[in-house]
Amino acid sequence: PPPPRGGAAMAAGEVVAAGSAEQFQQLLQQKDRSLVVVHFWAPWAPQCTQMNDVMAALAKEHTQVTFVKLEAEALPEVSEKYGISSVPTFLFFKNSQKVDRLDGAHAPELTKKVQRHAASSSVSAGSNDGVKEDLNVRLKKLINAAPCMLFMKGSPKEPRCGFSKQMVEILNKHGISFSSFDIFSDEEVRQGLKTYSNWPTYPQLYVAGELIGGLDIVKELEASGELDTVCPKAQKLEDRLKILINKAPVMLFMKGSKQVAKCGFSKQIIEIMNSTGIDYETFDILEDEEVRQGLKTYSNWPTYPQLYVKGELVGGLDIVKELKESGELLPILKGEN
Repeated sequence: PPPPRGGAAMAAGEVVAAGSAEQFQQLLQQKDRSLVVVHFWAPWAPQCTQMNDVMAALAKEHTQVTFVKLEAEALPEVSEKYGISSVPTFLFFKNSQKVDRLDGAHAPELTKKVQRHAASSSVSAGSNDGVKEDLNVRLKKLINAAPCMLFMKGSPKEPRCGFSKQMVEILNKHGISFSSFDIFSDEEVRQGLKTYSNWPTYPQLYVAGELIGGLDIVKELEASGELDTVCPKAQKLEDRLKILINKAPVMLFMKGSKQVAKCGFSKQIIEIMNSTGIDYETFDILEDEEVRQGLKTYSNWPTYPQLYVKGELVGGLDIVKELKESGELLPILKGEN
């Protein structure tokens, strides 16, 4: 008789351990199970042990779902293939295709995702149309969430692929103000947007709800000089920043307000400003992400708080402290320097 297949034979309601890459592939290809949930774990991490218990409980409840635990460091080729950089990480597969991901030990979130995917596996085609309709409504909202929207891998601060990194660099170089969406954070959006826009790859750039294209097209627009006219937001933001900086003779851009500072540095600068007796106005950068990011570029000053007198940048907390100690702060605030 043929030898047993290394534990890949399964009992419903139990978690299966995948001991090899081949066995893992076998588990993904089991046609009778629509959803496969894989826990990439490590025996040295207590949170992984805890999530294995959660998974065991879920396996008893969802007998139609295949639950697999795979020791991430024991099968590096599998971990690498799916970009596993920390444990615990959960991947969700349907028909051997990855459809979702969960990083970290979030039992309620895992339960929610299992329920959602298990339910959508068994719904009839008729009710699927409703699901698709809802997704399209959601995609439309996301595309129109800002005048210029970038769908990318990772965030502008931490792009998670070379193409996304290049796209962010081009937009920043042109001072274009944009919001972004990390497609790694939502598998449904990631797959759905490809169909919705009929554009198979990422990043994708949208202006006023219309798809401009991916990196190659943005590079072409940059080369032809059209990029600045396609994304006119840049100039408007610069004008807006100029107006804000000159709103009062002494303007402080900070986290929070005069009444409630929302970080230690902002609190300290407020105390110094109040001690001078000079009148000043504040702007809460936490209320406006566009100003928060744009002002860093505009003034070439990467942190907050930032103090301006008559539209000119004085500096941050350290500089204000030095000016106070040297006795120069008051004349500067009065506009005498």
